[in-house]
This record gives sequence, structure tokens and C-alpha cells, in this order.
Amino acid sequence: MVYLSRRYRFAASHRLYAPELSEDENQRIFGKCANPFGHGHNYQVVVTVAGEVDAVTGMCCDLRALDDVVARHVVDRYDHRHLNLDVEDYVDLVPTGENIVRCIWGLLDGRVPGVRLCRVKLVETRDNSFEYAGESE
Repeated sequence: MVYLSRRYRFAASHRLYAPELSEDENQRIFGKCANPFGHGHNYQVVVTVAGEVDAVTGMCCDLRALDDVVARHVVDRYDHRHLNLDVEDYVDLVPTGENIVRCIWGLLDGRVPGVRLCRVKLVETRDNSFEYAGESE
């Protein structure tokens, strides 16, 4: 079994705000990230898959297939979007890094042929990153 990690990028904006909370609670919990107009990030997503090395190609994963799946299901869906307003995943879900990385996992799990999705890492800022390895972790 060989593990392959590949990095992808998208830019998106979001607002951290829970309608169930008061304005004061949202400000206390989310601070400037609760700005009514939102704010943006240049996100990086690192996708790690595992597979057996093919005797002919010497590869554990078809990179074109992986790139295609991530582009169609993640990058095209999120790039240059306001997550709260433009992406249905976040209509009833606060688009925190924790929730975004779990949503990305759900969008990718089981979609890349011949490999198993092992981990998704979302880098939001130079100081914040989030990793998710499915419910079994």
C-alpha cells in the first residue's frame, strides 16, 4: 500500500455566523469572521489516497482521475464562491474549517477509482489547518 498526497487550491469567501445565536454571541465566538459581508481565503486542500502500486504503470493512483474528481466535485464547486450564499452545502451549516473539510471528504469519498480516500487536509491560513480522515478515526 502506497499513500499519495496531492495539493489543490481554491479561493472562496464565507461568513462565520450561527443564526441560532445572538449577535453578541456570534461576535464573541467568531469575532471579525462574523462580519456581515464575509471575508475570504486562498484555501489549499491536500487529498491523501492509498492504493496498491500497479505493476505496469508503477503508480498507485491515476492522477488524471484524481485531478478530475477533485476539480469537478471540490474546486469547481467552491472556487470564487461565497460559501454561505453560493454553495448549498452551507445553507444550514456554518462554513468553519472543520465543516468545510468534512464536506470535502463527503464530496470525494468513494469517487476515485482504485484507491481509498485516507485523509483530507484543508489549509485556511498559514496558522490554521484542519484534517479529517472519515468517521472511523
